[in-house]
Amino acid sequence: MPNQKRRKDVRNLAIIAHVDHRKTTLIDALLKYTGAYEFKEGEVAVMDSNPLEKERGITILSKNASIQYKGVQFNLVDTPGHADFGSEVERILKMVDGVLLLVDAFEGPMPQTKFVLKKSLELHLKPILVINKLDRPHARPDEVADMTFDLFCELNASDEQLDFPIVYASGKDGYATLDLDEPSDSMKPLLETILHRVLPPIANPDLPFQMLVTMLDYDSYVGQIATGRVFHGSVRVGDPVALVKRDGTVARGKATKIMKYRGLSRIEVNEAIAGDIISISGIEGVEVGETLTCVDEPKGLPTIKIDEPTISMNFSHNTSPLAGKDGGRFLTSRHMRERLEHEAMINVGIKVEEVVGTERLKVSGRGELHLAILIETMRREGYEMGVSKPQVILKKMGGQTLEPVEEVIIEVEDEYQGVVMQAIGARKSQMRDLKTTSSGTSRMEFVIASRALIGFRSEFLMMTRGSGIMYQNFLEYQTYKGDMPTRQGGVLISHGCGDAVAYALYNLQARGEIFVKPGEKLYEGMIVGVNNKGNDLVVNALRGKKLTNMRASGSDDAIALIPPRQMTLEFALEFIEDDEMVEITPKHIRLRKLHLTEVDRKRVSRSAQSK
Repeated sequence: MPNQKRRKDVRNLAIIAHVDHRKTTLIDALLKYTGAYEFKEGEVAVMDSNPLEKERGITILSKNASIQYKGVQFNLVDTPGHADFGSEVERILKMVDGVLLLVDAFEGPMPQTKFVLKKSLELHLKPILVINKLDRPHARPDEVADMTFDLFCELNASDEQLDFPIVYASGKDGYATLDLDEPSDSMKPLLETILHRVLPPIANPDLPFQMLVTMLDYDSYVGQIATGRVFHGSVRVGDPVALVKRDGTVARGKATKIMKYRGLSRIEVNEAIAGDIISISGIEGVEVGETLTCVDEPKGLPTIKIDEPTISMNFSHNTSPLAGKDGGRFLTSRHMRERLEHEAMINVGIKVEEVVGTERLKVSGRGELHLAILIETMRREGYEMGVSKPQVILKKMGGQTLEPVEEVIIEVEDEYQGVVMQAIGARKSQMRDLKTTSSGTSRMEFVIASRALIGFRSEFLMMTRGSGIMYQNFLEYQTYKGDMPTRQGGVLISHGCGDAVAYALYNLQARGEIFVKPGEKLYEGMIVGVNNKGNDLVVNALRGKKLTNMRASGSDDAIALIPPRQMTLEFALEFIEDDEMVEITPKHIRLRKLHLTEVDRKRVSRSAQSK
């Protein structure tokens, strides 16, 4: 509308892309070029401040930064690229006026590219296409630009949205250019494009104050901190503020602290006006999607719609005989409940519910990785817990049972194509596309039930000897697909408590892969390995070799043990079945049966058969 006021000194934009297309590296280059952050020697990906983000090389939580260019403040928001953290992307797009869509110059648009682009087009944002990683061997920027244009058309972009500018960049080498024939040595072309193509925010400071909450944080000193964009009006420290809840009810508070971003740090200010992205404290009980407004006219903004979780797990406090012996500080169900409720308060993709008649909690999230990151974070904080096998969340609609379905893109060497197609075909998948890439690998696209993918990733890496690449993204809910293949093979279960003995493990390793080392603490009901024969077997991993005075050549040879599997959280969650659980402590990840004694397991099995 021509009569709407806009702030010329601010640009709000988000950076969206598929995982590993180097969003955070590009922000590093912008921070370095504008001098907003002083990099130490060897420091990279400064936005990924979480230790888990640094280890895995992915962005998990959205983060804000601010840079100055030609007197204009650019508020940048880095978003996660993995589909499991899609809830972060959805709400971030609500507080920006433009997006940088990053696409790998070799890989082209991937499943998450489609997801984030679809969300931004629905909000009528006009993306700037940045074809990143030009430094990569076999880069094909022109072809990738055409593929991205086709994706825009597929998602029914408007004519205005189809008229997107293209910037070619290398975040790693710190340059951007508008023309491949005109080399550049700085990020100036990208900053100029942002300045002229991202609309200034609509901002009328004369209207009553309204701010949409899109992120939450917590500080033990100031309490809850709400982050979001001021849409109208202004707010000063000490002003009374109304909170308009999702159900229309109104609560009151006072703005005790207001913070803006400068570079990567938050600085305290006395006032914020329309168009600013700020953090504000002093209002308790805030939830994402709610509105902070003036007390005279408490009027809410449209709430944010967040996609529902698709996978759930049951969490319980650690009940194994080794509970509390691994340095855990938080051991009770009360501690775990408080921590999970706090997580659900600041992470909108997580839902926590009571399991009736038990002390367990049902925790739902957007995918296996989403929940695995939560578990790993809690483990490092000193929590001990037991978690069940991931289960997909089914829906009933029109008398039919529906289940979540994902689109999967797999890229493998030609020699592994047949074995991968056979394995994924057995899981009731549908192939949508098969082509050979410019580097000679086979790229396959499938539609498959989320249920069928649980446990497939580790199998896939073994099939392709670690060289295969697999991306997945939630597609929609479809009709229930029926029974799926389960784990092939049973498990070896410890019959008693004690230390694992090398001699006993040596005799067991012929039965299948072993999970424990000699000297490791065992207890009754703990899973010590795989039984290739197909059924669960109770074994004695504590039995030592009987010593005598007799000697014989050959019988006293040194025991040669195959190194046991290094237990990871992802493998453990994929491996277990419904009657098993993962025991997680700060120092160990163990597998165990839900019922530890053989008598209890037989009793539960008999009662299940009689029903």
